[in-house]
Amino acid sequence: MDNIQGKYFSITDPQNVSTVIYRINKTDEELLKQAPKYTVERLVYSEEIRGNNTRKTFFIDEPDREEELVILSFAKERVVVNMGLLEGNKIRISKRPVPIKFDTLYSEDEGAYKEFKYTPNIKRSIAIIDPETTEEIKPIVYFDKDTNEIKGKCKLIPNKSYFSFEIRDK
Repeated sequence: MDNIQGKYFSITDPQNVSTVIYRINKTDEELLKQAPKYTVERLVYSEEIRGNNTRKTFFIDEPDREEELVILSFAKERVVVNMGLLEGNKIRISKRPVPIKFDTLYSEDEGAYKEFKYTPNIKRSIAIIDPETTEEIKPIVYFDKDTNEIKGKCKLIPNKSYFSFEIRDK
């Protein structure tokens, strides 16, 4: 059986709140000329119902010594954004700011798309989330022959809001 190296931690969501967490990855030096400096990776989790609350256990595969995290808590009509650090077996809410750009995407047009670049190893700097389900919108990945880049595009449903964020250079 293969050994999986990783860490896990748990949080408890109150009723009508759903938290998702993303790991911030720094792009390798050799890829920086053709890729964004930071990419995001959604953490896998399991859920356990405890009364009116939901306990989520998140897993980080092959963690570094210190992991920077984006913690998004979705409640009705709002999103709370926190930055966190996983140090050893403890999560700490970060006091140092990380340049994060977040926005609401909305379109009234049929067939509207949001496009973005991927790194050569198929990682991306932007995440688009449906705030009602907290599920990530899965992009269509393609190779743009004109720019010689790997790109993704997400189709947006008309008259529906989405939450998006990306990590900017510090």
